[in-house]
Amino acid sequence: MTANYLTEFKMQLANIQDSTCEVYIWRLSVALCKIRLLDLLPFYEKAPIPMMHSDNHEMYSSKLIGVDLTAFYVGKLLIFAKNALCNYAGAITETATSSLRERFQSQLQKAIKLHANVFNFMLERSYYPAYHLDQLLANDLKNANAPLKR
Repeated sequence: MTANYLTEFKMQLANIQDSTCEVYIWRLSVALCKIRLLDLLPFYEKAPIPMMHSDNHEMYSSKLIGVDLTAFYVGKLLIFAKNALCNYAGAITETATSSLRERFQSQLQKAIKLHANVFNFMLERSYYPAYHLDQLLANDLKNANAPLKR
């Protein structure tokens, strides 16, 4: 998730017109994402999976023009769906009105369907190999390193 946000923040940086926002908020967010990733990357070396220790990981191109970003954007949609699930579940526990609780439950069911559709789309195209831990960790490592190198 952090790698996805870091990539997006870097892509959007050129569109920030307010210099205060750019310097103090956007660049700080980019720096914090980098720190989070760099802090966690050493743990991949401890993964008990031989594929993770190979030096021939394919890296994303640093050029975004002409690059197929489908996996990036669908990954962002999966993050959105997961956050929606958490938010609706939390909202259900906080409401005291039965009609509002029913509305949240209905929206939660729709969020579950969205998550399933996005997950299956990603799984079918090997964007999210959820049932293959070695591939999943290798993709996480590749996705974390790509925005750090730009």
